[in-house]
Amino acid sequence: MMMGAASASVSSGRWTDFLALTKPRLNSLVVVTTGVGYLAGQSGDFNPVTFLNATIGAMLVAGGAAALNQVAEHDIDQVMPRTRNRPLPAGRLQSMDAVAFALVLIVGGLAQLAVGASLSAAIVALATLTSYVVIYTPLKRVSHWAALVGAIPGALPVVIGWAAVAPVSLGAWSLFSVVFIWQLPHFLALTWMYRDDFAQAGLPLLSVVDPTGRRTSIHLLVYCALLIPVSLMPTWAGVAGIPYAIGAGGLTAGLLGLGIWFTRERSVARARTLFRATLLYLPLIWTLLLVDIVGQSTR
Repeated sequence: MMMGAASASVSSGRWTDFLALTKPRLNSLVVVTTGVGYLAGQSGDFNPVTFLNATIGAMLVAGGAAALNQVAEHDIDQVMPRTRNRPLPAGRLQSMDAVAFALVLIVGGLAQLAVGASLSAAIVALATLTSYVVIYTPLKRVSHWAALVGAIPGALPVVIGWAAVAPVSLGAWSLFSVVFIWQLPHFLALTWMYRDDFAQAGLPLLSVVDPTGRRTSIHLLVYCALLIPVSLMPTWAGVAGIPYAIGAGGLTAGLLGLGIWFTRERSVARARTLFRATLLYLPLIWTLLLVDIVGQSTR
């Protein structure tokens, strides 16, 4: 009985480690964003089967991409305190197991998207995977401009959702633009909070190569300011209406205010407050968008 319980515990722990390879918290954002893209792009009756195929397929591909990213960066993760307990640097899983697991997720996710949603959605998912694993992951070791490249796969899930139900149009790219720009102050706040970790790992992020924070602040303010017109693009593209624009403009102005507040005292505490604000920003923007879309459909 004791041996059976121990075996079950080991098995459970192993599956927990495989799940950790998919970065579940980050992956939950992929699922939500894909779902928003689907709901914003649909023009007919809601199809729950296609919706589930789109969101689950995107989740599987994103989970596989996250696992491959951790394989490529296991040496970096081993150095940083906040990541050294991940399954690969801690030695609980081997790289070949992680790669095999990732490939199963990726192939399954792409097939589910192609068959259960649309071929266009699968192609966008493949582009997301490629840009994240093949381009962004190695570039992060070379230049802080990798953040701009990494924002592309981070924003493409909303296009996956849209492509599952409609041809990719200006409306889809307006939503992509919101997520793309939003990620930049979000990422800068995160890297400022953990700049010592990133420096220890030898990553040339902006928070590392700019120890005073002056350039980081300038970049952050530019991105927050740019997010104001970008957040209004769904209205200009006809995806949402004026109520959304008013709410989005107000939320983004508040985010810009927090960015200005951070630049006046570039502390970890203020960076954490800004980071948490960015975590709230996107769900609120999506809520405004969906409420507006539902409101338009009932008029």
